[in-house]
Amino acid sequence: MDSNALYYSLELVSGNGLTLSCEQKATLQTSLEILKRNYRFTRVLFWGKILGVKGDYFIAQGITEDEMRDKKTLYSLNCMDWQLLPPPTDTMLAEVSAAAKGRFTGEPSFEYERVETRRQGEGDEAVKEEFTMKVSEEKRLAATVSAIDREVSVVPRGAFIRTPHGTVQTNRSFQGLSCSEARKLSNYLHFTEPKYLKKKCILEMADLDPSIDFLDPLSEDIPKGSWSLQFEGNACVLRSLLWLGLTFFHVPMTPQHGYIYMGDGLKNMDLPFML
Repeated sequence: MDSNALYYSLELVSGNGLTLSCEQKATLQTSLEILKRNYRFTRVLFWGKILGVKGDYFIAQGITEDEMRDKKTLYSLNCMDWQLLPPPTDTMLAEVSAAAKGRFTGEPSFEYERVETRRQGEGDEAVKEEFTMKVSEEKRLAATVSAIDREVSVVPRGAFIRTPHGTVQTNRSFQGLSCSEARKLSNYLHFTEPKYLKKKCILEMADLDPSIDFLDPLSEDIPKGSWSLQFEGNACVLRSLLWLGLTFFHVPMTPQHGYIYMGDGLKNMDLPFML
């Protein structure tokens, strides 16, 4: 998000006791500009902060041509020095899911271990062997940011368009949702590849505008009730109950919108029992 959206988001999350210091804000403003120039990004967005036991991870994302697909994620421990996160693969996600548990430590090189007993051979000759699975916290960080983006990244309907060539770009004519539209969860979309849209029948697709209705609305999320929607001042604020710490805002009748994650990087697996 741009600097104005960033400061607006930080104001909204500061009530939870999670924010950035004045020094961190100033350092970010400079370092993100350097990051943009060094990597030749079209723009760089501050994504948020994942809390660790010994240190915190500051996350930024650089964008080139496609706003949704051409993202590179970077992390920093001091808001100044940035490292690229490896792109998540299916193998990495499986390893992280199996081995990485508990709080983040704040040390990228820290290794999580899980010992598994596997059966080798067949019949009477089969033997049991212990296998140790190791995964670094850096990989866990990449997997966690990817999961949060995939499951709870949010944009208002109409804020982005899909061109005839298939690329996703900012809709420069977007002037914001009306106040009545901003109160409906169906007017907020997941900014990731759609899952439910492809399952709609032809009649359901007839009323959709393919240039802006190419994403899944939050109203179709399962379980129902996984979002909190309310107005705070002149802004509509959405908070995820699945990934506690994800806060989105949109100021109706303006193009201002953005989201930020400030949390421990742990998914709320108890959500179905809380609703």
